[in-house]
Amino acid sequence: MSVWGALAGGFAGTLVLTTALRAGNELNLTRMDLPFLLGTAFSDDRTRAKAIGYVLHFLVGMGFALVYYAIFLAVDRSGWWLGAAFGLAHGLFSGTALVNTLLPLIHPRMGTPSTTAPSVALLEPPGFMMLNYGVQTPLVSLAAHVAFGTLVGGFVSLAG
Repeated sequence: MSVWGALAGGFAGTLVLTTALRAGNELNLTRMDLPFLLGTAFSDDRTRAKAIGYVLHFLVGMGFALVYYAIFLAVDRSGWWLGAAFGLAHGLFSGTALVNTLLPLIHPRMGTPSTTAPSVALLEPPGFMMLNYGVQTPLVSLAAHVAFGTLVGGFVSLAG
C-alpha cells in the first residue's frame, strides 16, 4: 500500500464526488451545494463563497483519503469493496453528525432549528441526512461518497 495511491485516489475520488454532487444539483435531484455550504462559513459573498468552498471541499477530500489510507494500513487490507464500505460510512457520518449536528453549531451563516424569524440566515440547516435540501439528497450524497471510497480503495490497492 502506498500513500501516493491514496492521494491519487483521493484526487480522482474528490473530482467524482464533487462532480456527482454538482450534477445532482443541476438535475434537480437535490438543492444541496456542498462547496457553497462550506464556503459561506468564511465569506458572505456568494461567488467568493463558492470558490472557497470548492478549494475546501477538495482539501477535505484529500484529508479523508489519507484517513482511509491509515485505516487500510491498520487493518492490513485495501480494495475497492472495502473503500466502498468506508465511503458508505463516510456518507452516513457526513449526513448525520457532521453536517446535521456539528456544522450548524460553528457555521456563522447557517440557521438552526431554533432560529427566529427576525434573525435571517443565509443558509437553512441541512437537517438529518440533509433532507431539508430534498428527499433525494441522501441518495445522491451516499452514492457520491460510495464512489469516492471505491476510487480511494481501488487506487490504494492498485498502488500496492
